[in-house]
Amino acid sequence: MNAATKAGRKPVIGLLGIMQELYDAMLPGITERQEGYGRQICDKLSGVAEMRFPSAARNRDDIERIVRGFQEEGVDGILIVMLTYGPGLRLVNAMRDVSLPLMLANVQPEPQVTTRWDMGDLTYNQGVHGAQDTANTLNRLGKRFSVFSGDWQGDEFVEAVKTFACAAQAKATLRKARIAVFGQMPGMGDILTDSHAFMRVLGVQVEHWGMGTIVSAMEKAPAEAVEAVIADCRKNFEIDPMITEPQFQEAAKIEVGLRTVLEEGGFDGFSVYFNQIGFDGRFNQIHMMAASNLMAEGYGYAAEGDSTCAALMVAARAIAPDPHFTEMYAMDFERDAVLQSHMGEGNWKVARKDKPVKLIDRPLGIGGLGNPPTVLFMAEPGPATLVSLVALVGEKYRLVVSQGTILDTEELPTVEMPYFFFKPDTGVTTCLDGWLKNGGTHHQVLHLGDVRARWKAFCDFTGIEYVEV
Repeated sequence: MNAATKAGRKPVIGLLGIMQELYDAMLPGITERQEGYGRQICDKLSGVAEMRFPSAARNRDDIERIVRGFQEEGVDGILIVMLTYGPGLRLVNAMRDVSLPLMLANVQPEPQVTTRWDMGDLTYNQGVHGAQDTANTLNRLGKRFSVFSGDWQGDEFVEAVKTFACAAQAKATLRKARIAVFGQMPGMGDILTDSHAFMRVLGVQVEHWGMGTIVSAMEKAPAEAVEAVIADCRKNFEIDPMITEPQFQEAAKIEVGLRTVLEEGGFDGFSVYFNQIGFDGRFNQIHMMAASNLMAEGYGYAAEGDSTCAALMVAARAIAPDPHFTEMYAMDFERDAVLQSHMGEGNWKVARKDKPVKLIDRPLGIGGLGNPPTVLFMAEPGPATLVSLVALVGEKYRLVVSQGTILDTEELPTVEMPYFFFKPDTGVTTCLDGWLKNGGTHHQVLHLGDVRARWKAFCDFTGIEYVEV
């Protein structure tokens, strides 16, 4: 299944609820009681993840069986909860070879110790020293893991698990991701990475394909599929009357052709070099409308053969819905902001809610081809997170992150591509000084809102360096 098919899927998290058999004789029914507590936690988290809780893990064999089951099921991550105290040594074999993201939730059934408590209550709520023993074991095993200490019934717990679950899903998504590259812009250095290193570190498989695969799919495109694309555009966009029927048909055929290649190849994302389309000689326009619609559909995308940013877009879809591909075009020191745009591709799901998204007749002579219908919008004002995946030497990668605000500005009537002004919280000069010093790339992914915590967790789980500027 590709990213578009998985769009909107909840993360799948296995709950490893640890206790031990020692207390059964002292407190008959304790296992059933604490399993009920585990199910309550799962119910609490049902809005942010699909939870799997097979049973309490009461001994080493239980722990190893449950963890093995989670790995075989392909869960995105494991949430460890102490149902009572459990000796940490029992986790060693189960966790030694686990590569799944881990989170240790240091929680207990009741949030407060009261004068009504007896030895039973103390036993039911004695998870904290089990959490300490477990965390010590995970440290000795060299495992990366998230931690939360607090009341499981509070919103902070849900948000912490949501952060963990989204980051875990992003890692799992990349480990299975496949990116199709159709041409690559020569001399563009920051888009390059060693494909072997990329796959070893993150699991992403990059494949280079010829334009003929798209052309072949276009030639076989059913008329009803082409008309369905045009109908969707008429529903979603304000259509420029200057767009001719042949233009519209060609743009729709390119979209159908690309989608067919991606679906049949099982690809999660793609990148197209615009000049490769022009040099090919079989196209009448470049792929602007197709790129925007496929991004909105859930595919990762980046321009000019940038497989690194296309893969980041795939991960970004798991971090939060509807990521947007963009780049820094020009600095505006009066606004203390950067004008963000690209040639004409953009995820119109981030468009301003108070203005229609347009599909315009775009004069664009790149490749010596005709005008490509191009989606035009400004992004929704408000908080936003901008991220860049940097390939360093060997197997080292870095995520450069900037938090800021999309400004509510007037329209720029001569800009014929998606655009907005991004004002970094640190200021434009400080942000860009840090961006440059850390090798931040010229292609970026943008999220509406603040999702830094999720990206930080993702970096913790993958071993990628995280830098905010």
